[in-house]
Amino acid sequence: MSGTVISLVDQHVRAWLESFVVGLNLCPFARPVVASDALRITVCESDELQQVAETFMAELELIQQSPESDIATSLLVLPNALNDFEEYLSFIENAEALIEEMDLVGIIQLASFHPDYQFAGEPAESASHFTNRSPYPVIHFLREEMMERVLEDFPKPEAIPQRNIQTLEEIGRAEIEKRWNSLK
Repeated sequence: MSGTVISLVDQHVRAWLESFVVGLNLCPFARPVVASDALRITVCESDELQQVAETFMAELELIQQSPESDIATSLLVLPNALNDFEEYLSFIENAEALIEEMDLVGIIQLASFHPDYQFAGEPAESASHFTNRSPYPVIHFLREEMMERVLEDFPKPEAIPQRNIQTLEEIGRAEIEKRWNSLK
């Protein structure tokens, strides 16, 4: 993958962040981070799971060793790997087990985003799936301490997921898909 393609993937992810995550306020804490240099986006161009795992480990190590002012949060973008949603979920499950084994629970948290994200038990056409859909498979590394700080002053943070679903349902599937297709 050339530098130009990596740059296009990065731009595509940033457009998704602006249009969906910030634009629809799906994460009420994202705006300042997305607008800062402390947001790190790493594109792993490999389609080999071994290379993806190595890049995951490197990103995990980097965020642990870097001050929050340098890297507040990191997105590992996988344009060529883990395109099958079930395979992606399996990778995330293993990654979360690794975080536990490394005693990083309470320090680093993972959030998952995928183009085919689907919540178990939800109808396939439900707008709710778009709360976790992204243009490519993405693993989001979050600093738990940072999240605790922003949640302290946020009223009813436990209501965020339901509020997001309501927002997307009010917008409607047709408008969501129109927004989604405009990212391409």
